Amino acid sequence: MDQHHDSSGEAQMDIQADLDFGPQAYTRDPDLDGDTLREECGVFGIYGHNDAAAITALGLHALQHRGQEAAGIVSYDGARFHSERRLGLVGDTFSRREVIERLPGNAAIGHVRYATTGATILRNVQPLFAELGAGGFAVGHNGNLTNGLTLRRELVRAGAIMQSTTDTEVILHLVAHSRRSNFIDRFIEALRALEGAYSLVCMTNKKLIGARDPLGIRPLVYGELEGCPILASETCALDMIGARYIRDIEPGEVVIFDETGMHSHKPFPPKPARPCVFEYIYFARPDSVVGGRSVYEVRKAFGAQLARESHPEVDVVVPVPDSGVPAAIGYSQYSGVPFELGIIRNHYVGRTFIQPTQAIRESGVRMKHSANRAAIEGKRIILIDDSLVRGTTSRKIVRMMRDAGATEVHFRLASPPILYPDYYGIDLPDRGGLLAATHSLEQMRELIGADSLAFLSIDGMYRAMGEPARDPAAPKYADHCFTGSYPTHLTDQSLVEPTQQQLSLLAEAS
Repeated sequence: MDQHHDSSGEAQMDIQADLDFGPQAYTRDPDLDGDTLREECGVFGIYGHNDAAAITALGLHALQHRGQEAAGIVSYDGARFHSERRLGLVGDTFSRREVIERLPGNAAIGHVRYATTGATILRNVQPLFAELGAGGFAVGHNGNLTNGLTLRRELVRAGAIMQSTTDTEVILHLVAHSRRSNFIDRFIEALRALEGAYSLVCMTNKKLIGARDPLGIRPLVYGELEGCPILASETCALDMIGARYIRDIEPGEVVIFDETGMHSHKPFPPKPARPCVFEYIYFARPDSVVGGRSVYEVRKAFGAQLARESHPEVDVVVPVPDSGVPAAIGYSQYSGVPFELGIIRNHYVGRTFIQPTQAIRESGVRMKHSANRAAIEGKRIILIDDSLVRGTTSRKIVRMMRDAGATEVHFRLASPPILYPDYYGIDLPDRGGLLAATHSLEQMRELIGADSLAFLSIDGMYRAMGEPARDPAAPKYADHCFTGSYPTHLTDQSLVEPTQQQLSLLAEAS
């Protein structure tokens, strides 16, 4: 296998599209948008298909739930790399024919982003691209490096010039600094320096490359379409384009696709996998299969286990849409209590909605959720949601249910209490901003105004996933947000000044 790049990929980067910022202004309700688990990112790549960019755009549509702040695609046409990176949704840019036509070639990678490190500015939108000694190199990253800031400071001291504020950029520099003789060895050497969570989809002028962190915290799957290999964060992206699922990329595995076929490397000592349990609770689309398990069936099992553990006398089970629906179905099926859509979600109110006055803005949750009075008036209801972060949305929904005539409102969460922050790509507050970390169960119940409140137990969560209970000595999942048991070193958290300031002026200018 030829590991070197020909010169056709060098110094040939079409970056004109990067100068068009696209739709970027939106407002947020700090109460509502801060009261949910924030998606991480989604990655996609295809090699050897004449419609590579169009297929990548479709794959990113399927992964839109993983990141809604920015999207990007880099393609390679045999002579040049082409890049389109925009703020906003995939459909804001990549549904237009003229954009896809600016991304020619039979290889492409794409990324949808939710910012967990680095501000949402165009220079942080992925895939990132760099010209290295061996040719062009593009990378898309799902996850978060727990030593990214430490590595960044070391690289800057050594003379590196950083163009973004995202931790992903250190991967480009680590590859560039490696003295190994061929590219894959350089790439693997860079991976050895990383701590934390990563699923990477990368592209050179000869190869499509995928890599997953040694614990498999973030997901990555391999599929095929018309004989062409595909890498994606979730199986739903394969389903969207009619591709066939082959297998998951294994934890710690590096896969390379080139004109000679597929090559697999396992450069790390094997460790027990610790995939992120939040993929099953919240992040993955219900129709995806993660780690061999149907996400939909797992969420129903969470709901059924919740009914086993805590079941008040109620008349109807009401999901908090959309994330609470599968768990509510499981709760209803196990308990025998009828399932009703007592809350209707408005799917056409997003972060681009401009609230014209403070009074309208204070209507808050009603812009996104409306009570279905016919299903709840005069009834004792139990609300089922996937998780509780700050509690502000939950409080407003409970009040809305009472205003619509519910005689009792009980609240159940299909996951354990979130007690600790995440450092692997989930945008959660520090402990002071987590309701369960700062309040007792009774205080939380009073704050949200429910008649009763309960969470799924940690052991119950494991039982719903087929385990007898959580084994503290060898937990099967990355469950640190519930337990404080972090699966990797947290090097950056030991820094005296963990907040980076390098590109504040550039961030403002963008």
